[in-house]
Amino acid sequence: MWTYLGKRVREGRVFTDNTGRKYPPQWWYRTTDAEKTALGLVHVADPAPYDNRFYWDANTPKALDDVNEVDAEGNPILDERGNQIITRGLKYNAIQQTKATAAGLLQPTDWMVTRKAEAGTAIPSAVGDYRTAVRTASGNIETAITNASDHAAFMALYDATYDADGVQTAPTPINNWPDTI
Repeated sequence: MWTYLGKRVREGRVFTDNTGRKYPPQWWYRTTDAEKTALGLVHVADPAPYDNRFYWDANTPKALDDVNEVDAEGNPILDERGNQIITRGLKYNAIQQTKATAAGLLQPTDWMVTRKAEAGTAIPSAVGDYRTAVRTASGNIETAITNASDHAAFMALYDATYDADGVQTAPTPINNWPDTI
């Protein structure tokens, strides 16, 4: 990766130096590294790749658990109402997403539950079984999230299982929902 005055210069794109001179996209491919350096470009090692779902950068994992924010002296940072400011961790966010997914899967059949409560009309057994399976799956996923003891265990919840041919044989544990009815 190359930078110019602290800004990244993208390969094959128009480049303008600080004097206003523009270099066309093909300039990049016709210029040696020494010529780029002479123009003031600086070669910087590409940043290490990382999964931004779990890391802030290649070396900084996101917190698994909620963090009570404190100032430099260790005093709680409060919001305008006097409540402790909390930065939600990966586990909290994953559980909230699991609850939202479960609600979305149940929503199409909620009307049957309402109809049963209001008019006594029976819910088809397949629908009842499906709704139970969704709630069970949600509970299992939430338990797996809660029980993840470290980043590796948490990230493993997002890994599917594959056979020797590269065919997925099991869903990711975080998305192990029942088939629709």
